[in-house]
Amino acid sequence: METVVVTGGLGRSGAWIVDRLASTYQVVCVDRTHPGFEVSPAPNVDFRAVDLTDRGQTYDLIGEIAPEYVVHWAAHPSPTRHSGGEVYETNTIAAYNVLTAAGRIGADIINASSESVYGYAFGRDGQYPQSVPITEGAQCLPEDPYGTGKVVAEEIAQMVVRQAEVSAISLRPSWIQYPGEYHCRTGEQLTDVQTGDGNFWSYIDVRDVAAAVAVSIECIAEYEQPVHEPVHVMALENYFDRPTIELFTECFDAVPDESTLENDACVFSMEKADRLLDWQPHHSWREAADEVVDPPQLYIT
Repeated sequence: METVVVTGGLGRSGAWIVDRLASTYQVVCVDRTHPGFEVSPAPNVDFRAVDLTDRGQTYDLIGEIAPEYVVHWAAHPSPTRHSGGEVYETNTIAAYNVLTAAGRIGADIINASSESVYGYAFGRDGQYPQSVPITEGAQCLPEDPYGTGKVVAEEIAQMVVRQAEVSAISLRPSWIQYPGEYHCRTGEQLTDVQTGDGNFWSYIDVRDVAAAVAVSIECIAEYEQPVHEPVHVMALENYFDRPTIELFTECFDAVPDESTLENDACVFSMEKADRLLDWQPHHSWREAADEVVDPPQLYIT
Protein backbone atom coordinates (compact mmCIF):
# COMPACT_ATOMS: atom_id res chain seq x y z
CA MET A 1 0.00 0.00 0.00
CA GLU A 2 1.36 3.42 -0.97
CA THR A 3 1.87 6.07 1.69
CA VAL A 4 0.56 9.64 1.71
CA VAL A 5 1.59 12.34 4.17
CA VAL A 6 -1.18 14.89 4.82
CA THR A 7 -0.09 18.04 6.62
CA GLY A 8 -2.78 19.85 8.58
CA GLY A 9 -4.60 16.53 8.78
CA LEU A 10 -6.24 17.28 12.13
CA GLY A 11 -7.75 20.52 10.80
CA ARG A 12 -11.38 20.84 9.76
CA SER A 13 -10.95 20.12 6.05
CA GLY A 14 -7.74 18.14 6.55
CA ALA A 15 -9.59 15.50 8.56
CA TRP A 16 -11.99 14.87 5.68
CA ILE A 17 -9.02 14.46 3.33
CA VAL A 18 -7.31 11.97 5.66
CA ASP A 19 -10.55 10.03 6.03
CA ARG A 20 -11.09 9.86 2.26
CA LEU A 21 -7.52 8.79 1.47
CA ALA A 22 -7.34 6.15 4.22
CA SER A 23 -9.60 3.86 2.19
CA THR A 24 -6.85 3.54 -0.43
CA TYR A 25 -3.53 4.57 1.14
CA GLN A 26 -1.55 4.40 4.34
CA VAL A 27 -2.01 7.97 5.57
CA VAL A 28 0.32 9.75 7.97
CA CYS A 29 -1.57 12.69 9.46
CA VAL A 30 0.86 15.48 10.35
CA ASP A 31 -0.14 18.41 12.53
CA ARG A 32 1.19 20.67 15.27
CA THR A 33 -0.22 18.36 17.94
CA HIS A 34 -0.71 14.63 18.41
CA PRO A 35 -4.13 13.27 19.45
CA GLY A 36 -2.41 11.22 22.16
CA PHE A 37 -0.77 7.84 22.52
CA GLU A 38 -3.86 6.51 24.29
CA VAL A 39 -5.98 6.81 21.13
CA SER A 40 -6.45 4.08 18.56
CA PRO A 41 -5.99 5.41 15.03
CA ALA A 42 -8.54 4.56 12.38
CA PRO A 43 -7.44 1.87 9.92
CA ASN A 44 -4.53 2.97 7.69
CA VAL A 45 -4.02 6.17 9.70
CA ASP A 46 -1.04 7.21 11.82
CA PHE A 47 -0.17 10.52 13.49
CA ARG A 48 2.92 12.71 13.81
CA ALA A 49 3.32 16.03 15.61
CA VAL A 50 5.73 18.42 13.87
CA ASP A 51 6.39 22.14 13.66
CA LEU A 52 6.45 22.53 9.89
CA THR A 53 8.23 25.87 10.15
CA ASP A 54 11.21 23.94 11.57
CA ARG A 55 13.12 22.73 8.51
CA GLY A 56 15.08 20.09 10.38
CA GLN A 57 11.97 18.50 11.89
CA THR A 58 10.16 18.58 8.57
CA TYR A 59 13.02 17.09 6.55
CA ASP A 60 13.60 14.46 9.22
CA LEU A 61 9.96 13.39 9.33
CA ILE A 62 9.25 13.27 5.61
CA GLY A 63 12.61 11.64 4.93
CA GLU A 64 11.90 8.95 7.51
CA ILE A 65 8.40 8.20 6.23
CA ALA A 66 9.45 8.43 2.55
CA PRO A 67 5.87 8.67 1.22
CA GLU A 68 4.98 8.37 -2.44
CA TYR A 69 2.78 11.50 -2.14
CA VAL A 70 2.65 14.59 0.05
CA VAL A 71 -0.57 16.56 0.47
CA HIS A 72 0.36 19.93 1.95
CA TRP A 73 -2.83 21.27 3.54
CA ALA A 74 -1.49 22.97 6.69
CA ALA A 75 -1.73 26.76 6.82
CA HIS A 76 -3.23 29.74 8.57
CA PRO A 77 -6.50 29.85 6.57
CA SER A 78 -7.06 33.60 6.59
CA PRO A 79 -5.18 36.91 6.96
CA THR A 80 -7.72 38.15 9.51
CA ARG A 81 -7.02 35.88 12.49
CA HIS A 82 -3.33 36.59 13.08
CA SER A 83 -0.92 39.38 12.25
CA GLY A 84 -0.06 39.67 8.57
CA GLY A 85 3.57 38.79 9.15
CA GLU A 86 2.63 35.70 11.13
CA VAL A 87 0.31 34.47 8.37
CA TYR A 88 2.80 35.10 5.57
CA GLU A 89 5.88 33.77 7.34
CA THR A 90 4.22 30.65 8.74
CA ASN A 91 2.53 29.69 5.49
CA THR A 92 5.45 30.34 3.17
CA ILE A 93 8.12 28.79 5.40
CA ALA A 94 6.00 25.70 6.01
CA ALA A 95 5.33 25.42 2.26
CA TYR A 96 9.04 25.69 1.49
CA ASN A 97 9.98 23.09 4.07
CA VAL A 98 7.27 20.56 3.17
CA LEU A 99 7.50 20.86 -0.61
CA THR A 100 11.28 20.80 -0.79
CA ALA A 101 11.31 17.83 1.60
CA ALA A 102 8.91 16.06 -0.77
CA GLY A 103 11.18 16.83 -3.68
CA ARG A 104 14.21 15.42 -1.86
CA ILE A 105 12.60 12.00 -1.57
CA GLY A 106 10.88 12.08 -4.98
CA ALA A 107 7.30 12.38 -3.71
CA ASP A 108 4.63 13.94 -5.92
CA ILE A 109 2.78 16.89 -4.38
CA ILE A 110 -0.78 18.05 -3.91
CA ASN A 111 -0.58 21.63 -2.67
CA ALA A 112 -3.42 23.58 -1.08
CA SER A 113 -3.76 26.92 -2.82
CA SER A 114 -6.78 29.24 -2.95
CA GLU A 115 -8.88 31.52 -5.13
CA SER A 116 -7.27 34.27 -3.01
CA VAL A 117 -4.30 34.24 -5.39
CA TYR A 118 -6.26 36.52 -7.75
CA GLY A 119 -6.44 39.31 -5.19
CA TYR A 120 -10.20 39.73 -4.89
CA ALA A 121 -10.92 37.81 -1.69
CA PHE A 122 -9.05 40.10 0.69
CA GLY A 123 -8.33 42.99 -1.67
CA ARG A 124 -9.81 46.46 -1.95
CA ASP A 125 -13.57 46.81 -2.12
CA GLY A 126 -15.13 47.28 -5.52
CA GLN A 127 -12.72 45.13 -7.52
CA TYR A 128 -14.15 42.63 -9.96
CA PRO A 129 -12.85 40.72 -13.02
CA GLN A 130 -13.31 42.13 -16.48
CA SER A 131 -13.80 38.67 -17.96
CA VAL A 132 -15.71 35.71 -16.55
CA PRO A 133 -15.51 32.86 -15.96
CA ILE A 134 -12.08 33.29 -14.39
CA THR A 135 -9.64 30.63 -15.57
CA GLU A 136 -6.43 29.42 -13.94
CA GLY A 137 -4.51 31.51 -16.46
CA ALA A 138 -5.81 34.79 -14.98
CA GLN A 139 -3.16 37.06 -13.49
CA CYS A 140 -2.48 36.64 -9.78
CA LEU A 141 -2.60 40.04 -8.05
CA PRO A 142 -2.97 39.42 -4.30
CA GLU A 143 -3.05 42.36 -1.90
CA ASP A 144 -2.89 40.48 1.41
CA PRO A 145 -0.43 38.17 3.20
CA TYR A 146 -2.59 35.06 2.82
CA GLY A 147 -3.15 35.31 -0.93
CA THR A 148 0.46 36.37 -1.48
CA GLY A 149 1.63 33.37 0.54
CA LYS A 150 -0.44 31.07 -1.66
CA VAL A 151 1.15 32.53 -4.79
CA VAL A 152 4.58 31.96 -3.25
CA ALA A 153 3.67 28.37 -2.34
CA GLU A 154 2.67 27.70 -5.93
CA GLU A 155 6.00 29.13 -7.08
CA ILE A 156 7.80 26.87 -4.60
CA ALA A 157 5.88 23.90 -6.00
CA GLN A 158 6.95 24.92 -9.50
CA MET A 159 10.57 25.24 -8.32
CA VAL A 160 10.50 21.75 -6.79
CA VAL A 161 9.06 20.33 -10.01
CA ARG A 162 11.99 21.80 -11.95
CA GLN A 163 14.61 20.74 -9.42
CA ALA A 164 13.44 17.30 -8.38
CA GLU A 165 11.46 16.20 -11.45
CA VAL A 166 8.38 15.36 -9.42
CA SER A 167 4.90 16.58 -10.30
CA ALA A 168 2.60 18.90 -8.36
CA ILE A 169 -1.03 19.98 -8.49
CA SER A 170 -2.04 23.16 -6.65
CA LEU A 171 -5.74 23.01 -5.89
CA ARG A 172 -7.53 26.36 -5.67
CA PRO A 173 -10.73 25.86 -3.66
CA SER A 174 -13.08 28.63 -2.65
CA TRP A 175 -14.92 28.96 0.69
CA ILE A 176 -15.10 25.42 2.12
CA GLN A 177 -18.49 24.42 3.58
CA TYR A 178 -19.45 21.44 5.74
CA PRO A 179 -22.61 19.31 5.47
CA GLY A 180 -25.24 20.71 7.80
CA GLU A 181 -23.06 23.76 8.44
CA TYR A 182 -23.16 25.98 5.39
CA HIS A 183 -22.19 29.40 6.75
CA CYS A 184 -22.54 30.81 3.25
CA ARG A 185 -26.28 30.24 3.55
CA THR A 186 -26.87 31.97 6.89
CA GLY A 187 -27.61 35.46 8.16
CA GLU A 188 -25.96 38.41 6.48
CA GLN A 189 -24.47 36.22 3.76
CA LEU A 190 -27.91 35.98 2.13
CA THR A 191 -29.19 39.47 2.88
CA ASP A 192 -26.25 41.51 1.58
CA VAL A 193 -24.59 40.53 -1.70
CA GLN A 194 -21.54 42.60 -0.81
CA THR A 195 -20.53 40.10 1.86
CA GLY A 196 -19.58 37.74 -0.97
CA ASP A 197 -17.83 40.24 -3.23
CA GLY A 198 -14.37 38.82 -2.49
CA ASN A 199 -14.95 35.35 -3.91
CA PHE A 200 -18.02 36.23 -5.99
CA TRP A 201 -20.41 34.00 -4.02
CA SER A 202 -18.48 30.79 -4.71
CA TYR A 203 -18.06 27.84 -2.37
CA ILE A 204 -17.24 24.13 -2.25
CA ASP A 205 -18.36 21.23 -0.07
CA VAL A 206 -15.56 19.67 1.97
CA ARG A 207 -16.41 16.23 0.56
CA ASP A 208 -15.75 17.52 -2.93
CA VAL A 209 -12.43 18.93 -1.71
CA ALA A 210 -11.43 15.51 -0.38
CA ALA A 211 -12.50 13.89 -3.64
CA ALA A 212 -10.42 16.41 -5.61
CA VAL A 213 -7.35 15.54 -3.56
CA ALA A 214 -7.95 11.82 -4.13
CA VAL A 215 -8.36 12.11 -7.90
CA SER A 216 -5.37 14.47 -8.08
CA ILE A 217 -3.19 11.75 -6.56
CA GLU A 218 -4.56 9.21 -9.03
CA CYS A 219 -3.90 11.51 -11.98
CA ILE A 220 -0.49 12.69 -10.89
CA ALA A 221 0.68 9.08 -10.58
CA GLU A 222 0.07 8.69 -14.32
CA TYR A 223 2.04 11.74 -15.47
CA GLU A 224 4.95 10.83 -17.71
CA GLN A 225 6.69 14.20 -17.43
CA PRO A 226 7.10 16.47 -14.37
CA VAL A 227 4.49 19.22 -14.37
CA HIS A 228 2.88 21.73 -12.02
CA GLU A 229 -0.79 22.49 -12.59
CA PRO A 230 -3.01 24.96 -10.69
CA VAL A 231 -6.64 23.81 -10.72
CA HIS A 232 -9.90 25.35 -9.51
CA VAL A 233 -12.13 23.13 -7.37
CA MET A 234 -15.49 24.75 -6.55
CA ALA A 235 -19.21 24.18 -6.81
CA LEU A 236 -20.73 24.85 -10.21
CA GLU A 237 -23.18 27.45 -8.89
CA ASN A 238 -23.15 30.43 -6.56
CA TYR A 239 -24.65 30.04 -3.09
CA PHE A 240 -27.16 32.89 -3.51
CA ASP A 241 -29.59 31.06 -5.80
CA ARG A 242 -29.72 34.05 -8.11
CA PRO A 243 -28.26 34.79 -11.55
CA THR A 244 -24.58 35.59 -11.08
CA ILE A 245 -24.62 38.56 -13.45
CA GLU A 246 -27.54 39.98 -11.46
CA LEU A 247 -25.38 39.76 -8.32
CA PHE A 248 -22.59 41.68 -10.08
CA THR A 249 -25.04 44.43 -11.01
CA GLU A 250 -26.34 44.73 -7.47
CA CYS A 251 -22.95 44.50 -5.79
CA PHE A 252 -20.74 46.52 -8.14
CA ASP A 253 -23.29 48.48 -10.17
CA ALA A 254 -21.48 46.99 -13.16
CA VAL A 255 -20.87 43.68 -14.91
CA PRO A 256 -17.72 42.15 -16.46
CA ASP A 257 -17.05 43.30 -20.02
CA GLU A 258 -16.90 39.70 -21.23
CA SER A 259 -19.10 37.00 -19.80
CA THR A 260 -20.41 33.61 -20.83
CA LEU A 261 -22.00 32.92 -17.45
CA GLU A 262 -25.57 31.68 -17.46
CA ASN A 263 -28.02 31.67 -14.57
CA ASP A 264 -26.27 31.03 -11.22
CA ALA A 265 -23.02 29.67 -12.71
CA CYS A 266 -19.81 29.92 -10.69
CA VAL A 267 -17.55 32.84 -11.58
CA PHE A 268 -14.56 30.48 -11.66
CA SER A 269 -14.15 27.99 -14.49
CA MET A 270 -14.17 24.26 -13.67
CA GLU A 271 -13.22 23.28 -17.23
CA LYS A 272 -9.62 22.45 -16.32
CA ALA A 273 -10.62 20.29 -13.36
CA ASP A 274 -12.99 18.36 -15.61
CA ARG A 275 -10.44 17.98 -18.40
CA LEU A 276 -7.29 17.34 -16.38
CA LEU A 277 -8.64 15.46 -13.36
CA ASP A 278 -12.03 14.21 -14.59
CA TRP A 279 -13.36 15.87 -11.43
CA GLN A 280 -16.76 17.43 -10.99
CA PRO A 281 -18.37 18.59 -7.73
CA HIS A 282 -21.19 16.37 -6.51
CA HIS A 283 -22.54 18.39 -3.58
CA SER A 284 -24.69 21.52 -3.75
CA TRP A 285 -25.96 23.81 -1.01
CA ARG A 286 -29.47 22.81 -2.03
CA GLU A 287 -29.07 19.43 -0.34
CA ALA A 288 -25.94 19.77 1.77
CA ALA A 289 -26.87 22.87 3.79
CA ASP A 290 -29.25 20.81 5.93
CA GLU A 291 -27.67 17.41 5.43
CA VAL A 292 -26.81 15.32 8.48
CA VAL A 293 -23.47 13.55 7.99
CA ASP A 294 -21.18 12.05 10.60
CA PRO A 295 -17.80 13.86 10.68
CA PRO A 296 -14.61 11.90 10.06
CA GLN A 297 -13.45 9.67 12.92
CA LEU A 298 -9.68 9.48 12.61
CA TYR A 299 -9.17 7.82 15.96
CA ILE A 300 -10.99 6.20 18.86
CA THR A 301 -10.29 7.40 22.40
